[in-house]
Amino acid sequence: MEWADAMKTATQPQIRLGSRRVDYRVVRSSTARKLRLRVGPNGVEVVQPSTRNGEDVSAFLDRNEAWILGQLQRVERLRAVRRPAQRRVGEILFRGEPTRIRIETARIRGRGNAVKLANGEIIVACGARSQTPVARSLENWLRKQARGEIEKQLATVTARIRRQPRRIYIMGQRTKWGNCSTQGNLTFNWRLILAPEFVLRYLTVHEAVHLAVPNHSAKFWLTVQSLCLETERAKQWLRAHERQLLEIPLLAEGERS
Repeated sequence: MEWADAMKTATQPQIRLGSRRVDYRVVRSSTARKLRLRVGPNGVEVVQPSTRNGEDVSAFLDRNEAWILGQLQRVERLRAVRRPAQRRVGEILFRGEPTRIRIETARIRGRGNAVKLANGEIIVACGARSQTPVARSLENWLRKQARGEIEKQLATVTARIRRQPRRIYIMGQRTKWGNCSTQGNLTFNWRLILAPEFVLRYLTVHEAVHLAVPNHSAKFWLTVQSLCLETERAKQWLRAHERQLLEIPLLAEGERS
């Protein structure tokens, strides 16, 4: 449909579909030969041939009630997934949630920094004589958290597909979330620990299944979806938040107390 060719009216009628009232917009077109329907981020839109009357539109919407309501729910879900989270200064994503970073000076006179998660915050305790940058300590901790969670997910998946990787690497690559080599080694991006659990699980399943099915055939995707029911949801979340994961500063003006 060439929407730019349509001759539009400015009316905004409503119709009751199921238990909800739905606003819709009628686009009158001199080129359309039949009623057409679109549901998207801008709402419900009906393309109406200039020769058809308003009663035809109401009946058309009634006939397509189930489809319209389903599409409206899909749009609302996508809008919730794609809405960018508002991060405050001193926060990063951790397991999909904005998490405050707090920096403190440790009471012990050690040379290292200690990182822990407590009361919903990531706390970096800096040793009094530490020369290690806070950002490095934080990244090392995140890498460790990522390895632990990925290995936990892999244990479940590999038992089901009856394949084991030779080695597991946690890397900081900027172009891939994961990889399965021809030698059977699995590589994962440590930034997956910043994403929600279902996203990390999907990427873990994706790469593990490559141990058994090395391509992206129909068999591969059927296996992935059978092992991770949230595959599509995870792919949508990654598309919406990829930049947020790859470009976040490890320490955005962390607070000292």
